[in-house]
Amino acid sequence: MMQRICRIINPVLILSLVMGSMPLALQAQPVALVSTQQLLATEQVNADRERIQELLARTEVRDQLVGLGVEPAEVAARVAALSDQEVRQMAEQLDNMPAGANAVIGALLTVFIILLVTDLLGLTKVFPFTR
Repeated sequence: MMQRICRIINPVLILSLVMGSMPLALQAQPVALVSTQQLLATEQVNADRERIQELLARTEVRDQLVGLGVEPAEVAARVAALSDQEVRQMAEQLDNMPAGANAVIGALLTVFIILLVTDLLGLTKVFPFTR
């Protein structure tokens, strides 16, 4: 009885020892160590990229982009293609912009451009310098 068990177990043990001593064909690639600063910078860039995407997903921003003739899908693709440095710069500009101040200037500029174009087309007579 014991010899029968040994006949079954011996080949299995020999096979496992041989397989265990062979080098693996697919060894794990060496991974470079990542510093805490690099990890935090990557996380910050990802957070900034998400914040930019959320800003562009707002309905008023999307409507303004469509009004300017820009497709929202194209904007999303371009934001995804931004480099890390460009994302950081854009996030810094968003942080430095005063809330709502740009909207008033943008609205006034839009009204001026519309009136200027209609004057040039001869539909209105608001500005004397267009005649």
